[in-house]
Amino acid sequence: MEALGRLVDICIGAAPVDLSAAAVTGKRVRLRDCGGLTIVVFKSAGTAGDDPTVTLRQHTAGSGGTSSTLPVIDHYYLKDATALAGTEAWTRIAQTAAATIADPGGAGTSAERQQIVVIEVEAAQLSDGYTHVSLDVADVGTNAQLGAVLYLRRDLTVQRAPAALVASL
Repeated sequence: MEALGRLVDICIGAAPVDLSAAAVTGKRVRLRDCGGLTIVVFKSAGTAGDDPTVTLRQHTAGSGGTSSTLPVIDHYYLKDATALAGTEAWTRIAQTAAATIADPGGAGTSAERQQIVVIEVEAAQLSDGYTHVSLDVADVGTNAQLGAVLYLRRDLTVQRAPAALVASL
């Protein structure tokens, strides 16, 4: 059996969009039947001063319900370059546990660079009664900067062929 459906399930967090058009509300993904979530944010280069900010949220339902921030991001991984070539190494960025990453890499120049940001969330980190998470991206400013978010549900407890995976949003 291949990894898709056995180890991971891939879901949309936010389709590719111009991050300067408006704030992006990430789709909610259920963490039932998996050990955790790997969140992948990837973005193009933009204009100085339009550094992105992402916020991790938890929810009691797939829609509606109660929502709150999830302040568990104490580190994340970053690939960062003027033009990503596939040769970049991952950098582990530590921070005080928070729900937000502002200016990934913290150099004040994240807007001007192409980036891949990876955030790991364990299902056990959700507060009691919370079942879903999402990642929001704040409006970056007035200049175009394309970005998207993918969710990789991992360590699946119920394994199926990809065509038989249950919708996780």
